[in-house]
Amino acid sequence: MNFLTRFSLKNAVAVFIVSFLLILAGLYSFSKLKIDLLPNIEFPQLSIEATYPGASPDDVNESVTSKIEDQVKGIEGVKSVQSVSYENVGIINLEFPFNTDLDKVEQQINSSIKELDLPESSNVDVNRFSFGSFPIFNISLFAKDDANLEKVLNDEVIPELNKIQGINSVSVGGVKEDLLQITVDKEKAAQAGLTLDGMKEQINQKAVSFPAGTLNGKELQIPVRVEEKVATIDALKKIQLKSTMNPEAKPVKLGDIAKVEAVTEQGEYTRYDGKDALSMAITKKQDANTVEVASETMKILKKYDDQLDYAIGFDSADGIEKSVETLVREGLLGALFASLAVLIFLRNFRATIIAIISIPLSLLVSAIFLNQLDISLNIMTLGGMAVAVGRVVDDSIVVIENIFRRVRRSEEGMSNELVESSTKEILKAITSSTITTVVVFLPIGFVGGITGEFFLPFALTVVFSLLASLLVAITIVPILAKFAFKKVPPEEKEGKLQRGYAKAIAWSLNHKIKILILSFILLFSSFALVPSLGFTFIPNEEQKMLQANVQLPASTSLEKTNDVSLKIEKMFADQNEISDVTTEVGSRDFSTGVKRPNQVGYFLNVKEGVNVDTFIDKVQKKMESITKEESPKATVNVQDASTGGPPTNNNVTVDLYSSNLNDLQKAAKQVENHLNKDKRLKYVTNNFSDKQKQLVVEVDPDKAAEYGVSGFQLLGTISDQTKPVSVGDLKLDNTKRAVQLSYDKDLSSVKEIKDLQVFTERGPVLVKDIADVRTIDTFTSIQKLDGKVFARVEADIKGDDVQAVTKDVVDGVKKLDLPKDVSLDGGGGSDETVEVFQSLGLAILTAIGLVYLTMLVTFGKARIPFIILSSLIFVPIGSLVGLVLAKEPLSVSVMIGFLMLIGIVTTNAIVLVDRITQNREQKGMTIRQSLIEAGKTRLRPILMTAFATIAALIPLALTTSSGTLISKGLAITVIGGLASSTLLTLIIIPVVYELFFAKQVKREKQLEKETT
Repeated sequence: MNFLTRFSLKNAVAVFIVSFLLILAGLYSFSKLKIDLLPNIEFPQLSIEATYPGASPDDVNESVTSKIEDQVKGIEGVKSVQSVSYENVGIINLEFPFNTDLDKVEQQINSSIKELDLPESSNVDVNRFSFGSFPIFNISLFAKDDANLEKVLNDEVIPELNKIQGINSVSVGGVKEDLLQITVDKEKAAQAGLTLDGMKEQINQKAVSFPAGTLNGKELQIPVRVEEKVATIDALKKIQLKSTMNPEAKPVKLGDIAKVEAVTEQGEYTRYDGKDALSMAITKKQDANTVEVASETMKILKKYDDQLDYAIGFDSADGIEKSVETLVREGLLGALFASLAVLIFLRNFRATIIAIISIPLSLLVSAIFLNQLDISLNIMTLGGMAVAVGRVVDDSIVVIENIFRRVRRSEEGMSNELVESSTKEILKAITSSTITTVVVFLPIGFVGGITGEFFLPFALTVVFSLLASLLVAITIVPILAKFAFKKVPPEEKEGKLQRGYAKAIAWSLNHKIKILILSFILLFSSFALVPSLGFTFIPNEEQKMLQANVQLPASTSLEKTNDVSLKIEKMFADQNEISDVTTEVGSRDFSTGVKRPNQVGYFLNVKEGVNVDTFIDKVQKKMESITKEESPKATVNVQDASTGGPPTNNNVTVDLYSSNLNDLQKAAKQVENHLNKDKRLKYVTNNFSDKQKQLVVEVDPDKAAEYGVSGFQLLGTISDQTKPVSVGDLKLDNTKRAVQLSYDKDLSSVKEIKDLQVFTERGPVLVKDIADVRTIDTFTSIQKLDGKVFARVEADIKGDDVQAVTKDVVDGVKKLDLPKDVSLDGGGGSDETVEVFQSLGLAILTAIGLVYLTMLVTFGKARIPFIILSSLIFVPIGSLVGLVLAKEPLSVSVMIGFLMLIGIVTTNAIVLVDRITQNREQKGMTIRQSLIEAGKTRLRPILMTAFATIAALIPLALTTSSGTLISKGLAITVIGGLASSTLLTLIIIPVVYELFFAKQVKREKQLEKETT
């Protein structure tokens, strides 16, 4: 690669023009990068939502969920199938490996479902899951003055929002539905022999408009339509209805037996700080720029300031901007600290400027590649840039230091030849060290799973930056050095540091055994610190937004749920720690898509400075005291809000299996109580705790046959009396409305169901004469994992020692006296974390192997790479001590830090060993002379590069800001490991070198004695 230096020196103007163009391209690319919190990852998961209106959980499970499960469980590559059957709806979640072609799988699932014999009224949708599927906004909207808020939203705001390129969906909660309610007098309808279903069919027959063929004339073909329209409410009231069950009954007008009126219904309540509001949730498309979408959304809302007010309960774009600002700030501080470190060592302002010029250039060039690969600017890419700041300057430091030193020693002064030879002298060292650091990141691509996907943008950012820094070091730096160092003072004599280091090497080489024993004592002592560190996937990070949920018994009405919620919201208003509350009563559950009138969800924003864990315990107790008064069986849950980030895996899960649902519920309650007693756990949840009353009408086949009554006829009779019937949408008086039929009196007792009349060929018969009617307790949902009914009790772990807590909890659960036919499977996030750590451990071993191969190709001798790799043995000393001092647990980011250290630490060893090799091969020095001379010559660049990297990472290591969590553990690992390994490398490498060449050293000593 020396030809690049030669070309650059001869064509300096051309190189500067190219550099200027790269800067412009980098700035342009940087401005075009999409800004997001997390990498754009699509999880290999598919969710099948099957709706079956009017069906119980048992019916949904039997008629829909189980059939779909049996059909899809054979799809190639499926890892797990989890399902839950609620009333009216079933959800089936499928998980696949990360390399799965989801388009192909989705087609297979859709094709398979079409082949199934599902109920006619059921409907099936297949959806995907990704970070982008979580709402980026939750906005509460209020009407100004007399503005019709719903009309403004539907007619103007939402259509405009949908035009924004990156928006996927806009949904509004809390809206009121205009309805034309037809309330039928039950007694008059019975006298006329009419049912709600029969009335619905006759109304629809009066409102028809269908094509009836074509009239073929000689010159024209005229389409024919048959229409009968009901255009007004008065016309609707005059519709003649005739009984189909009793032909002798006289026809009656609808208006004579029913009251027809326009009403407004509300299916959910949404509030902000206790005030009624509409709640708007916005999701973005998978590859959209979150910040850009948020900005465009706010522009549109501001256009309607005269008609609506708004308050933002949740804004992910704000969190993203803060995280980006924090990482940019830490990166800039890192660059400043690295520059100061270089200045302290070189004590030359020009040399410092030249050395650090690689920082902006390298990062801008990496932005070009990121833009081309459509990788967003997120906490991983920014973290990669912040981490790379200290490393990209290394190559330039080594080049500039070598040129600077050679110029100061030269009597001829500055020349192209001197610059070229100085660069060539260390070219092999910087090239091999950069390539070594680059190949270290290759195994991340093979880690797989969420970890591999999540850290890949980080690795690519570092790789692009390092390769760019190498090019800068061998092209631009030599040119700048040529012009900057024309007049430099001659080099002073060796400093105290170099003389002291030379003595230290000489002493160490004469006491090799002592040095090695001391080093290994330090190493094994550091391993003793590991148990105190804890073991987690990603460290817990305190959130300032909380999610609270209240679940009342399944049969609770929306009005009752709302009354309970109002009392809780009044309590929230008295809590000084809360800045604002967004309330959703009876709204759609985001995780399942099911609307449940017995549930309330809250978003609580907590003020700065509040101890969140303490506040969660306090507010949960207050919520429980309120709900227990209203409903003893209510459950309350308060936890950190989930925004779709990477899984923390800081949880413990106990899965219980049994075909006996009562025993399963009993066991789940036992486990739940056990977990609640453990102070190390929080957010204990049990998915199998809720029962509701259900009325079962069991048909007697013999009696039904005697009267000629079918099960469907009985179903129709009962449903006609117990739920409203939707007629559909009709345009009446120029207004389109949903039309609904219901009786004026609801059935309120079991006796009324038993006494219902069913019309048969033999005349009317009571339900109790042909069926057994009884009340039972049934579960509100049926959950299955891989086809087996199961209950899951889950909790989050407060501390960071996830593995130890998980083991204790699972062992404790196994000692419980559970029902005999219940089996259990305990684990949770720690199992996945162990797998990830094993993968990363394998990646580290692979990286070491790749580094060895790289150095073998570079140096051409099998022993040299082993000498260089010996510097890695002592990396854990500083890293583990650093983690203990910072109270940071072992995590995935720490493991990535160890992976990075392989490349960084070997860089220093390569710079030293390369000089030793040059001394022996080109200058004919003995091994000991080579070691001492190389140590004195390379001491300054080694210390400079190490201190520059450490200084650049200090802001990341000390930060307490959110969004830098993943980079923090990595920074501490690298700082500690680099500090210890650099100091030990300067001593250990010469010692190991002499050991590997012991015979030659012995011969050289013997020869020296003979010569003397």
